[in-house]
Amino acid sequence: MTDTPLLQVVSGDPSPDELAAVTVLLTALGRPSDEPAEAADSTGWADLSLRIRRLPAPGPGAWRASAWS
Repeated sequence: MTDTPLLQVVSGDPSPDELAAVTVLLTALGRPSDEPAEAADSTGWADLSLRIRRLPAPGPGAWRASAWS
């Protein structure tokens, strides 16, 4: 391994606690997700866009269709 640091403080004087917090945050962001993308809820029940009420399309029967989501 090389002796180059992974993080380098360019300006300021952070405390050891602040450096530890930044290191934990960057480590967590760089980690891949445990769950594969296709294993997410594929049934659509968790789709938040389904909870958004859509405006009815204009035309005959639009007032009746506005009661249906």
